Amino acid sequence: MKRLLLIVAAVLFAQSLAAQALSPEELAKRAKRKNLTVKEWNTDSQKKTRWLDHLTVYDSKGRKVEEAEYNKFGQIERVTCEYDPVTDMVVKEVVYDDRDKPVRIRKYEYNDDGTKCKQYNYLPDGKLYTVKIFEYIFED
Repeated sequence: MKRLLLIVAAVLFAQSLAAQALSPEELAKRAKRKNLTVKEWNTDSQKKTRWLDHLTVYDSKGRKVEEAEYNKFGQIERVTCEYDPVTDMVVKEVVYDDRDKPVRIRKYEYNDDGTKCKQYNYLPDGKLYTVKIFEYIFED
């Protein structure tokens, strides 16, 4: 019974943090981006040919789930995002190369206030190769 109460308390605490982290402005932005795909095109000034430069895809909750960058010859890089179902924060990003093969996996930890705490960088085989620590310094 105590275990169940602790789990429920932890979930409610995480949900309250998630609600605090999203301002009304952010919620409004997300509402406008639901199921949105944004394509950015470049045009050659002389030949008037165009090519896809950038692609951003948002899910039904207005969260960015994929972002890709292109040049005239095709995809340069693509990043997919996965979100925590409780906190609604990015917990994992997978970076793909020009051949659409994974080259890097990023996993995130957050502070209690919703700011990033650590970023773990993995190779495609799952081996950890670097850890980035975020430090926030506020000055008067």
